[in-house]
Amino acid sequence: MKQSQSKRLAEQTEKHKISDETMEYVGILAKLELSAQEQKEASEDMERMLAYIDKLNELDTSGIEPMSHIFSVNNVFREDIVKEQDGGEDTLANAPEQRNRAFVVPKTVDQ
Repeated sequence: MKQSQSKRLAEQTEKHKISDETMEYVGILAKLELSAQEQKEASEDMERMLAYIDKLNELDTSGIEPMSHIFSVNNVFREDIVKEQDGGEDTLANAPEQRNRAFVVPKTVDQ
């Protein structure tokens, strides 16, 4: 059984042979400078990935609802409570120095 799976994976990998030109183009897009050996290894990795995707595509997912996340995600909203005050007085109460409802700070930029 394991040998037949290996054979099928090898056949699928062969079906998705990635050309050297494609690998060069991917390297350009990714702004990578790959040696010939690195290009060969990356090509083999990509071929295995495509073969695995083909294997996943064999599954019957007709009764499965598509999902964007593994957990059900719901937004949690709170009621907006309108208050008549902005809290400015409480904030300015801690200021070492204030003027016209604003913090007074040392000058940091010369003009």
